[in-house]
Amino acid sequence: MTDQRIGVYPGTFDPVTNGHIDIIHRATKVLDKLIVAVAVNVGKGPMFDLEARLDMVRADAATLGDVGNRIEVMKFDNLLVQFAAEQRASVVIRGLRAVSDFDYEFQMASMNAKLAPEIDTVCLMASDSHQFIASSLIKEIAKLGGDVSQFVSPRVAKLLTAKVSTL
Repeated sequence: MTDQRIGVYPGTFDPVTNGHIDIIHRATKVLDKLIVAVAVNVGKGPMFDLEARLDMVRADAATLGDVGNRIEVMKFDNLLVQFAAEQRASVVIRGLRAVSDFDYEFQMASMNAKLAPEIDTVCLMASDSHQFIASSLIKEIAKLGGDVSQFVSPRVAKLLTAKVSTL
């Protein structure tokens, strides 16, 4: 057993954005290992299926250079703190874009602390250049024929364009 600091960064990642990748990169600065946990979450009606979302996150995380070998991308479909405990994680990473995110994240962190007090929630503020990026907005822009290239990687932009052409 090691004393590695393991964190879990959960999300739907539908699609993964530059904001997500920024949080992933910054989280690796304070953790020995980061598990990016892609939620099955069919209730949200994701645009991309689970395998496509896993592939997107893996491909974008691989662009992070040396820290990429400390990032693992996995699916999960159970309670977040249960998944984190199974992975021996002591930290859940959450990104905050705006004040409106805080209320939800505060509630979730409080509930998770009651369920699993040994797992802390660490919120990272979105970088200035990514504060407004949301996957839902990216999908809407793509559906309406807008250019999403400044919000996602070139690979994800191509996947979005291809996906919306089939809708």
